[in-house]
Amino acid sequence: MHTFSMKTILKTDTSNSCLTLLSFFNVFSSQKGKLTPSPVDFTITPETLQNVKERASLPKFLIRGHLSSTNCVITQPLTGELVVENAEAAVKSIELQLVRVETCGCAEGYARDATEIQNIQIADGDVCRGLPIPIYMVFPRLFTCPTLETTNFKVEFEVNIVVLLHDDHLITENFPLKLCRM
Repeated sequence: MHTFSMKTILKTDTSNSCLTLLSFFNVFSSQKGKLTPSPVDFTITPETLQNVKERASLPKFLIRGHLSSTNCVITQPLTGELVVENAEAAVKSIELQLVRVETCGCAEGYARDATEIQNIQIADGDVCRGLPIPIYMVFPRLFTCPTLETTNFKVEFEVNIVVLLHDDHLITENFPLKLCRM
């Protein structure tokens, strides 16, 4: 809990009198103590992908990695690493996409709007196999806020790891994030 005071002085033009008001108010933080990290290890293969129309046409690949935590302090970067163990097709690029998801709801249903707010290319060209690629994303101050969830409105965030292969196959893995301010 933090206590603040605010002093307001009102001067009138007609009479040289002043009205002074002194107010005190308390601010309570809804976040208690330390944030519990939730590290995530991931493996991406053709078999682990969802929404694939022709799995047989996909080139073979194995991508492993980890995110340090999906519970993130908004002033600290998202970190981790990614390793392309093997890939039949050459890698064109690897990107991190930060997505803000806003959901509004009422009796008629829910409207969900996802907006890409940041895209960082972490690798360009065919990467060396077995070489760890660092993941380091600073959250953009003007486009992020702590995760918010009420009965009729939500603001959530996701990070997508996007791997583009030279044969124009696009591989995307999605991780929901919980952002908070400490």
